[in-house]
Order: sequence, then C-alpha cells, then structure tokens
Amino acid sequence: MRHPGISTGRRWLGALAAVSLSACSSSAPPGGTAAAKPRVALVMKSLANEFFVTMAAGAEAHQKAHPADYDLVVNGIKNESDLAQQVELVEQMIASRVDALVIAPADSKALVPVLKRAQQAGVTVVNIDNKLDADTLTRAGLSVPFVGPDNREGARLVGAEVAKRLKAGDAVAILEGIPTAFNAQQRRLGFEDAMRTAGAKVVGVQSGQWEQALANTVSSAMLREHPGLKAILASNDSMALGAAAAVREAGKTGQVLIAGFDNISAIRELVRDGRVLATADQHADQLAVFGIEYALQILRDKKTPSDRSTPVDLITTETLSGKPARSGS
Repeated sequence: MRHPGISTGRRWLGALAAVSLSACSSSAPPGGTAAAKPRVALVMKSLANEFFVTMAAGAEAHQKAHPADYDLVVNGIKNESDLAQQVELVEQMIASRVDALVIAPADSKALVPVLKRAQQAGVTVVNIDNKLDADTLTRAGLSVPFVGPDNREGARLVGAEVAKRLKAGDAVAILEGIPTAFNAQQRRLGFEDAMRTAGAKVVGVQSGQWEQALANTVSSAMLREHPGLKAILASNDSMALGAAAAVREAGKTGQVLIAGFDNISAIRELVRDGRVLATADQHADQLAVFGIEYALQILRDKKTPSDRSTPVDLITTETLSGKPARSGS
C-alpha cells in the first residue's frame, strides 16, 4: 500500500519552493520607518510540515488581497527542532528592519531572548501557534501577545471523541510533540483530561518530536510493549500518519484507534475511511492571518496588546461529510 504522505509530501516541496521564492522576491524597501507601508515578517516552524505550508499560503493570499496595506516576508525552518536556525531567521528580520514579526516559535522558552532583542530594536512582535512561556517572558521583562487557539480544549474534544469507543480501564498512549513547546504540553493535558473523564488508562507518553518518521518508530515500540493498546492519541497529524502506518504494519488496523491534531489534507482521507478517528482544525490557512492583522492593528493604534483566542474545531468523518463541527473556542 502506498504511504499516505508520499504524494502529499511532493506537493509540499513545490509549495515550499513557492514560499521561498515569494520571501526572497519582496520589492519593499528595507527600513521600517522609511517604508511607505509596514513590512511584516512571518517566521514559522518546519516547512516540511504541511500545516506550516498551508499557514504560509494563507498569509501570502491575504497580502495579495491587501497589497496597499503591508509587505510580507515569509520564512520557515527545515525541521521542528532547529532552534538555532529560527533564532538566526529572527536576527535577520531585525537586521532588515521589519516593522512587525509574527512568529510560531519552535520552543516556548528558547526564542524569548531574541524576541526581546527584536522588541528593543522597535519591532512589534506577535506570537502565534505555540505560546511563549509566561514565566520566561516575565523574567525577561517582555510582553508579547498570543494569537491562537486553546490547544488543551482542542485536544480534549478529540480525546472525548475517541473515549466514546473506549471502556473504563482501556490502555491508551499519547504521542506528544516537543516537550518544551507550550502547545505540546497543552495537547497532552487535553488528551489526559479526556482519558481521565472516560476512565481510560494512559500507559505511555512519548515524544515523536512532531515528526512522522519518529512517530512511526515510537508507535511501533508502543504497540510491542503494550499488546492490548486500544488507542494512540497523536499531538499533530504528522505523528498521526506515522502512528497509522505503525498500526497497519502491526496488522492492527481497526483494533487500535488513532487521533491527531491539525486537520492537514494528508489526514483527511484517513479520517474519512476510519483509519484515524478524529483530528482538530485550528485553521492553518487563517492562523498567520489572524496574527498579521493584529500586528497591523497594533502598529496603527499604538495600544497595549492583549492575547486573542482563535477557533479550534473537532473534525470527524461526519464533519467531513458536511455535518457541523463542534467548536472548542
């Protein structure tokens, strides 16, 4: 059977090339105060992940629809854990004197020092997707507004959907993201909330680092260690794809429930046919747009910003068939 992510992965490479080209071809003059309109930089996590390619495409479409309002520079790192590269990208944006920086940080703590340098250089910073750590921000004397979904509630919704098919005492496992990332922590807590309510037993929590290949390896080991495992709850869809492949390879399709988070296109076929039971849609195509619009508002109004909540919706085979989704925001 062809792996479900292969053809999609090729499309991502094409999209990545387009993103890189658009980022490099911006004709806006450098220098925030000298420009006739603000320059906004979008710095994301791994552009090998369809979620962030979709995020970039949504941001670019928004800028093309509002060309007189701002110029956009799009950047992303090669993999989810390349903190040094993301710090370097932020440094480059500071040096190029962008007016605003909208960032999905790869780590909730490690990016704080460079973001402080950005603010000190006069750059308006807006945090999206993965919330920066509150204590680390406080120690740095930094205030950065977060624009994004309630990840814990989104994961709780997904977990509750899985729990409908579990009995008290059933063994489940959680594939978490990078443990130092706030959204990974919140999704794990949301899954645990749902399993606690259902009386299911979480027998293992291991990190797949948000990556499909590693999640496949980790899931295979979990299936061997816990032969009675009833469900694997993955904190993003890339890891859910890896878990689904591991379940198939173990000959347990239909016996082990799988859930994800993000609603990327590669997961929808698996949701439709039941190989993945549920995922959560945090609207990747609009998430950066929400951050960009807020950054422009801050630049315009000069007011102290506060956090803003964005939607997160439960996705199942029924919702993909046109029935209404349940929102967690």
